[in-house]
Amino acid sequence: MGYIQEARENHVKKKVEEALRSKMKQKALKECDQYASKYAQCALGRTLSVVWACRELAKELNGCLHQYTSDTVLEEMKREYVLQQDGKASAGV
Repeated sequence: MGYIQEARENHVKKKVEEALRSKMKQKALKECDQYASKYAQCALGRTLSVVWACRELAKELNGCLHQYTSDTVLEEMKREYVLQQDGKASAGV
């Protein structure tokens, strides 16, 4: 892959990147819903004690969310977006 092609794939407009981040977060929350529900149940009715009482559940939730919200996932979504846009441009020619 040439330098120009690689630079083009890595460059995505700010608004598009924000939309991709939002989509990524929505997917993460959907995929990790069971962990979020368990954590919410644990946190219900607690104030400061939630920090230590729900620590393990918080770690599980964060671990799950990280699988779907890492920089690697975002870069892959950007790459797919650029390829999709290139496909649309090619079809329009």
